[in-house]
Amino acid sequence: MSKLSTLKRKWLRDPAIKKAYNAAKPEYDLAKKLIVERLKAHLTQKEVAKKMQTTQSVIARLESGTQRPSFKTMENYAKAIGKRIEIQFRDIA
Repeated sequence: MSKLSTLKRKWLRDPAIKKAYNAAKPEYDLAKKLIVERLKAHLTQKEVAKKMQTTQSVIARLESGTQRPSFKTMENYAKAIGKRIEIQFRDIA
């Protein structure tokens, strides 16, 4: 059985897969950040949902990386976990 990291390296050698991976990376990076920050706040998805006056399934979708949340939704999420949003621009690497 192959390790996920080994498979990822192998798959990313394919230019089409690498292009698709790089295109989706910002969404998955955001999803990871949402989850990490929620866990740091010691909150469940259900607790965040209650604070945002929405459902746990909405939070699960936000944290899945499969959709782009609005800025207002991000502000509400941040507030629910006791944070504020800070935007940064960085050079393209």
